[in-house]
This record gives sequence, C-alpha cells and structure tokens, in this order.
Amino acid sequence: MRLSQYFGRTLRETPNDAEVASHQLLLRAGYVRQTGTGIFTSLHFAKRTLSKIEAILREEMEKIGGQEISMPVVVPADIWKETGRWYKIGSEMGRFSDRNSRDMVLSMTHEEVVADLVRSEVQSYKQLPRLVYHIQTKWRDDPRPRAGLIRVREFTMKDSYSLDANWEGLEQQYQAHYQAYFNIFHRCGLPVISVRSDTGMMGGKLAHEFMYLTPIGEDTLILCDNCGYTANRQVAVFRKEAAQPEPTHLIEKIATPDTKSIDDLSKLLEIPKKKTAKAVFMVATQVEDGQDVNRLVFAVIRGDLDVNETKLSNVVGAKALRPAQDDEIKAIGAVPGYASPMGLNGTLVVADDSIVGSPNLVAGANECGYHLRNVNYGRDFSADIVADIATAEEGCICLHCGKPLRTSRGVEVGNIFQLGTFYSDSLGCAFLDAQGESHPVIMGSYGIGVGRLLASVVEEHHDDSGLCLPVSIAPYQVHLVSIRGAEAEAESLYHLLRANGIEVLFDDRNERPGVKFNDADLIGIPLRVTVSSRALEQGGYEFKLRRSEEKQILARETIVETIQGKINELQEEINRTVQPIVYR
Repeated sequence: MRLSQYFGRTLRETPNDAEVASHQLLLRAGYVRQTGTGIFTSLHFAKRTLSKIEAILREEMEKIGGQEISMPVVVPADIWKETGRWYKIGSEMGRFSDRNSRDMVLSMTHEEVVADLVRSEVQSYKQLPRLVYHIQTKWRDDPRPRAGLIRVREFTMKDSYSLDANWEGLEQQYQAHYQAYFNIFHRCGLPVISVRSDTGMMGGKLAHEFMYLTPIGEDTLILCDNCGYTANRQVAVFRKEAAQPEPTHLIEKIATPDTKSIDDLSKLLEIPKKKTAKAVFMVATQVEDGQDVNRLVFAVIRGDLDVNETKLSNVVGAKALRPAQDDEIKAIGAVPGYASPMGLNGTLVVADDSIVGSPNLVAGANECGYHLRNVNYGRDFSADIVADIATAEEGCICLHCGKPLRTSRGVEVGNIFQLGTFYSDSLGCAFLDAQGESHPVIMGSYGIGVGRLLASVVEEHHDDSGLCLPVSIAPYQVHLVSIRGAEAEAESLYHLLRANGIEVLFDDRNERPGVKFNDADLIGIPLRVTVSSRALEQGGYEFKLRRSEEKQILARETIVETIQGKINELQEEINRTVQPIVYR
C-alpha cells in the first residue's frame, strides 16, 4: 500500500482526552478515530491488525475443534427473560422496542442465543460434545468508558461456547481453552497470567480471567510468588489471623464521644483493630418475581479487615449494591457511626467468618457516642449469613502456603467460564442419553475482546517514538521509505518485495526525510527499508529493525532473502513463547 493514498493521517500532537499510551499512539499513528464516547472507528492500519488477531483466534479455536458460526447482534428479549438476565442486568444492557413494540436486546454476550440454538438443534448424546464460536460486535453501555480501546461501549469479541453431555467433557473443553488462550496471547506478543475470578452476571461455578499486568489496569490482582496462587481481588481468599481464645465477658457500655471510625475507636480504647467489629451498611438490589427489590444489608466484619463488595453481593444474591444513606440506616433503629448488629430488625445481617471466632469485640451500641465492650457472636447476636466477605490486601497471608501475598494491577484481556446447566435449565436445552433419559446440556463460555487485546499489545510494545508492533499482527511487515532522488529505485523495490509475498507499506509521499522517519517510528511496522541516493552509493538500501537503532546496507541481490529471513526470525521469537501451560 502507498502511504500517499492512506485514508487518514498521523498526528503530531497528543489529543487532550487520550489518557494512556495505547490511546494516544493509536490516535496519533492513524489507527483509530473516536466516533463517540466509548465508540471508535478502526482505520485501515487497525483493521489489518485486528484481522490478523482474528486470524490467530480462528486458528487456535479450530485447533481445539471449534466451528465458526455467526449470531445476530440484535435479538428478541424473550430469551433473556427466560434466563432472568433481562431483569438482573442493569442499564448497561442495550434495550429497545421494535416497530411492533416487542422488547429487543443489543447483545452484550450470546449465551441466550446459543442456548436457544441448542434446544432446537441438539436432541441426542450423539450430537455432543460440540464447540461453536463467532467473532461479533457487542454493545455494553458502560457508564465509565476510559483508556481508548481498553474500556469501550461497542466492541468486537471472540465468543466460544462448549456443549457437553457430562462435567468431565466440560472440564476437558475448559482446559483446552485455557491452553488456547495462552497460545493466542503469546502469538500476539502479549504476556499474560491467569487468575481465578468472579463468575458475575455470567453465572456458573468456575471462572478464570487472563490478565495483562500493567499499572493502567483497573483490576487488582492478588498473587503469591511462592506457590503461584493468583486471583482477582474480587474473589481472592487469604488466611485470617486467628483470635486468641479467651473467656467471654459481660457486655459493658462505654462512652466513646466523637468516635465514628475504627481508627479513632482503636486509638481511644488503646486496643488493636482486630478487637473491634466494623459495621458496613449497603442497599442490595435483588430480583423477586421479576421485579427489583431494595433490601438493607448490614455487613459486620472484624475491624482490621474490609468488606469485599463482590463477595458480599454474591452471598446475598444482589443484582447491584450501593452504600446506604443515613436515613435508611436510622429507619431500622441503627445509628450511623455507632451501629451494632444487636437488636436490629428489617435488615439482612451478614457476618464475615472472622467475626464468629473472635471473642469480646467492641461494637457499636446503636446510641450516639457509645460502644459496647465484650460483644460475642452466638451469645449476643447472630447473622442470617456467615461467609467470607473480606478483601485481600498486600501482605495478607496466602491460604495455601502461608507466605505473604502481593498485589498488582491488570487489564482483563480474556475470560473463561464453566457455566454448567444454568442456561440449559432456563431454556430447556436437553438431550437424551443412550438409555433414553433426558439430561441438561452442560455449557461453557469463553471470550476475548479483540480491540482491548490490540490496545494491550500497544501498551506492551511501544517506546517514546511510537508503536513497535510484533510481526505477527503488525499491519505490514516492511515500511519502505523513499527519499527524494531515489524515487524510481524505491518504486522498483516496492514491486519486487510485493511480488515475493512481502507486505509493504510504501511511503512515497513528497515529504522531508525527518517527517517520513518520524511517521515510520510512530506507525510501528517491525522492519524499515530506506531507499536514498546515499544508500545506493554505498551499494544498496538502508535496513533496520523498528526496535533497534542499528542500521546496515543490503544489496539489491540479497534484499528479498534477507527480509524474508528476518521476518521468519522475528516470527520464530514469538513462536518460542507458545509453550504448554500448567492448568491452575
């Protein structure tokens, strides 16, 4: 392709609203343009790169038996109502009515569509297992799009769905995806780790996320360098320090004026935070008979720990959680800042498991300026639910090996879910076994965001001058630069390289050399060949790698062979990163 004909342009200045490197560089290099909040147009460079990523996705899916299909973006709401997700998902779901006043959905994922297909297509165990996938546009009306392609509202995803007759089959397909996903990311030049994660709105019993570790990530990950434990903080577990056994004492009311926080309480009474009970009030939105119902939740946890809202949401079955307002707290007889789990009505009490074995805690007295000493679970109060609702932090102790945990930030670039039979049960997806007995189809769901993957690769592969894309997904393999005075020779070389199957971006513009070299660095194609009078006088063409400052002169007679060899060498570097991964 000739750069003089490119639809788009490079930008000298960084747009003011571009926060992260990938957003800045993809705009400046002429890969993407923002059409609206969280909505982007992919120009030719990006489209070629995204197509190469999609080709890798297809190859790896087909290696594990995937069959590509194409499902619609717009689907009837009826199937979402059958699973109940129409009622459980909030405003991020795109809803509208067609001309006949039927509810419709802009798909954010396709479990319902697949299950609807399964109940019409699969009747016998002989039709299982199966694996279908598609690469399709999605819509999620995210309230906080950010960081360019990292978090958008319209996006393209590879979704695959496994269908099995038994749980062993699901486990096999799940592990096959686990390896395939590492293959995909490594082939794109992106280092990732896998972490256990929350199943969220997808449902199911097990999920993993594939994380690119970067300071720009929104997810906090909990990692153990000793035993390899990894988890998203949303679901991470850790060893809680056990309380020392002691006799239970009688409750004592004590004055604690102007002491609404655990820190203040600990200082006033000169006790460690772990000897206090922290009260956290939330309002949970739950679905009852297809209707949203708000319910006040009183979460109580040991004072040295913090409540994990994802864990809390899961244990109470909440569609959404928000902090309770003071008037909502007072309405049940509790006092903000001095709340106690004792004697409350009209609230769902959830206790962290750290509370159960911690004797003689200091808790609120439900009276302004007062707390209670020696509050004991079981004797003085009980909870509707006891569960782990604590947040793992840097330095917490690993539950598995006893070593300190650390935190890191990450961007989720892929996820896999063992859905089980939730969608099959909801939509009646059943098959007959060899004895003629009916069973639900067991499903798995597996996704990769294509645009987010590209943005993450750019975050990993760039420098101060621009992109440095891996040869496996770069829009072109060679950036050919023509300098004034050598136009005819450059034109000839352009045709020679193309005739030998090499992908070439030809900068034939009437621009100064500095402009062309800056654009070449910005666009980030892995190999650069410069045709100039000076290089011709030295016996050939100037050749360099984008990632290196070293330059050399290559003769015309060897230029094709050398470039093909260097492309193969760069590809082999990537291929060596594709290794068997231990399933965790």
